[in-house]
Amino acid sequence: MATKPAPVLLTVPGPHGDREVRLTSADRVVFPARGITKGEVVEYYRAVAEPLLGVLLDRPTNLKRYSHGVDGEPFYSKRLPKGAPEYVETAEVTFPSGRKAQSLCPTEPAVIVWAANMGTFDFHPWPVRRTDPDHPDELRIDLDPQPGTDFADAKRVAAVLREVLDEAGLVGWPKTSGGRGIHVFCRIRPEWDFIDVRHAVIAIARRVVDRVPDDATVGWWKEERGERVFLDFNQAARDRTVASAWSVRGRPRATVSMPVTWEALPDVEPEDFDVRTVPGLLAERGDPHAEMDSAVGGLEVALDWYAADDRDRGPAEMPYPPDYPKMPGEPMRVQPSRARHLKAENAD
Repeated sequence: MATKPAPVLLTVPGPHGDREVRLTSADRVVFPARGITKGEVVEYYRAVAEPLLGVLLDRPTNLKRYSHGVDGEPFYSKRLPKGAPEYVETAEVTFPSGRKAQSLCPTEPAVIVWAANMGTFDFHPWPVRRTDPDHPDELRIDLDPQPGTDFADAKRVAAVLREVLDEAGLVGWPKTSGGRGIHVFCRIRPEWDFIDVRHAVIAIARRVVDRVPDDATVGWWKEERGERVFLDFNQAARDRTVASAWSVRGRPRATVSMPVTWEALPDVEPEDFDVRTVPGLLAERGDPHAEMDSAVGGLEVALDWYAADDRDRGPAEMPYPPDYPKMPGEPMRVQPSRARHLKAENAD
């Protein structure tokens, strides 16, 4: 009977001195297509801990965990997992249902390494800090290519989004999603609630669609989207998160959600960035989003756009995800083809 390998103790420096973090099953292959082991993933996170901590610091963070590797079924830890070391801190969050929970709140590099050893590939931070968990300090826009479109289409739409953000007085910071999409984040003052931020995203996304209607859509129902890039406004809703910059994605190649500059974006591909390439790129080029905290904007212009849309286009509110309580002003959560069918039945 084979003996189980002994854990390895990793020394992780931090603001309170060195921490020792256990690495277990280091040789277990978690990305079979490339032979990437759990130990490699943990070492990757040790290499990018500094910029990743800048992304996660003091944010409630969900963990997307793959206990059986990329071919297994992942699950989210929205509450602090049991058995966490004493130095792992938490933040209280409130879900759309009104329930509260203590969520992991990274404050030092050892927390990242510990989470990676727990099978975490993706870190999903809330767009808030624990000092004010009801007022986002980050606006996020998810450009999601629909069937028939790809990363090249997302890049074209992202360029238009950059123009609209500039007109709104916001500075966008793009990153690859690790798949076919692009995420764009903006620092904002924490003066607005989740509903306001979502409304701002809707207004910004509509203006992108106005300029490139053949390439982009805000259609919540899949039957309305066609072969276009969906600007997913509901990623700005409470308890909706996207993978952070520097996160490893659960894809066969072990791609990474990589922060890039606007100047570099036209020439990159998602496959350029993975567990094995990113540490070298970080050492060579530094963090492309290092100055993000110095570019903080407001939502005044975008919310004026939203109000104008409500006045000039009809009700501007759009559907929430199905697991949310009914929200004020929200239209019916019925896909358009079904709504037309019901209307015809009632007319008869």
